[in-house]
Amino acid sequence: MEALELVPEVVELVIVGIGTVALSLASAYIELFAFATAQSGDTMVALWAGVVGVVLLTFAYFLGTDKLAAKVREFRQSTGSH
Repeated sequence: MEALELVPEVVELVIVGIGTVALSLASAYIELFAFATAQSGDTMVALWAGVVGVVLLTFAYFLGTDKLAAKVREFRQSTGSH
């Protein structure tokens, strides 16, 4: 397989990987915000932020396990590596 044929697969793999990392980092930041907000006494906003953080973390998990793992497997098969 030529290197030029691998470019779209590598780009897609990188984009999915960056998306997974970005969602994970956003989730961590929002959870920290929720914790700080809860400490300041605004429990309703903290609860909503916590829910949003968990939802983002769930999206990151499913993106990483469903899409990223499948793309890595597919890429390894197309390049012939084990």
